[in-house]
Amino acid sequence: MDRNADAPWSKFDPEVYVDNNYRTPLEADLQIVRSLRDFFGRCLEGVAPRSLRGVDVGAGANLYPALSMLPWCAKVLLLEYARPNVEYLERQASPKGFDAAWDAFWDVLKEGPAYRDVEPRSRVGEIVRVERANLFDLDGQRRWDIGTMFFVADSMSECPEEFQRGVACFMNALDEGAPFAVAFMKESIGYDVGEHRYPAYRVNKDRAAESLGPYSAELEIHDLDHVVRPGHEGMLLALGRRNSEVAVP
Repeated sequence: MDRNADAPWSKFDPEVYVDNNYRTPLEADLQIVRSLRDFFGRCLEGVAPRSLRGVDVGAGANLYPALSMLPWCAKVLLLEYARPNVEYLERQASPKGFDAAWDAFWDVLKEGPAYRDVEPRSRVGEIVRVERANLFDLDGQRRWDIGTMFFVADSMSECPEEFQRGVACFMNALDEGAPFAVAFMKESIGYDVGEHRYPAYRVNKDRAAESLGPYSAELEIHDLDHVVRPGHEGMLLALGRRNSEVAVP
């Protein structure tokens, strides 16, 4: 059984990952972005712009979760462990502005009223910060008002205990009432990035609900029937709010 520490994270190639998944937007991701836009817009209606602290845990080479939080955040922190991904994210958050690959996702977001007056490149450069950190090092001492975790807890280990611990670390980093979005690859058996193989834990809708439920005041799980590569059966998108319980895995 491959655990998180066994994976070749130092060799992760973010450009290959973006080429494979985001350079040409996949309908699955566009559907996710629509759901994020509508969910956050509904949850945060009436919340003052630039008033929240947001976090994207295990951001990887994916900018659209951070973009989805822009209208409401004074700060957004991108936490990532793999050094090549950290360097990629730092380039995206630099004053030069993020790559054109992310424009298609912003085009979907800006159809929501909260996003229409946001200039995304300048806002990202102004409020987004990147920090190299291990998900497992989150101890609940730092808390955020809104958070996302996309293809992380399920895509770093084959070990069920590490999957549950990853979910717990993320959820315990959110304040009570914080809206959150979590995505999993459904029933993934692992994935390739360039020449390197990375592990995965097989998550289905029931396992997603069992892992997130103890931390959630409300929870909806969307089973997206999109297969984007061999070795999985779709995607799961969980949307909800953090409850007041301090749960442990």
